Amino acid sequence: MKLFKSLLVAGVSVALLSGCGANNDKAANETATASPAANEAATASPAAAQTDATSAASIVNEAAAFTKAVSAEGTWIVAILNDVTVDQDVVVAGEFHDKGVAENAVYRKLALYAQDADHKITANYTLTAPKVTVQSENFRVQGGTIKGDVYVEAKGFNLHESATIDGNLYFASEDVKASAAVDGKVTGATEVK
Repeated sequence: MKLFKSLLVAGVSVALLSGCGANNDKAANETATASPAANEAATASPAAAQTDATSAASIVNEAAAFTKAVSAEGTWIVAILNDVTVDQDVVVAGEFHDKGVAENAVYRKLALYAQDADHKITANYTLTAPKVTVQSENFRVQGGTIKGDVYVEAKGFNLHESATIDGNLYFASEDVKASAAVDGKVTGATEVK
């Protein structure tokens, strides 16, 4: 009986400590209201806001955190807080859903900007990398600039009208290219390679 009580107390303690940790992450992320990730989470459903609020890696300001955030273990939206330079190739991988809610459409976003409470862009940032490979379906780049070549392997790529690729934009196939929406600026070639 003592063993049972000890296990019960240990289980309750772990549950309480886990809950406190999630609240600390949420509080830390709520302070970043100028970021698109925080603003989009706030306009989502309460469940979606909680999901994004507990994923601190979605709002980044340095290379290692950025690389992790866009990986398959990352988040549905990745926002940078300043110019970021990554010295290695970047791979955007994994399947994610809009607002981090499984019932929503497959969607992922890279926000290279800051915005005000009215969702107006107040600053644009530059992501510099030798190569960015997009393997996530329905990946959108909005605001700012990617300085380097972008290779798209997944359908539904979107370069928003507010975004620039300062380099070449390559598609893995004609089908992938046909599914893309390139409304932003590309300074180099746009072709299938």
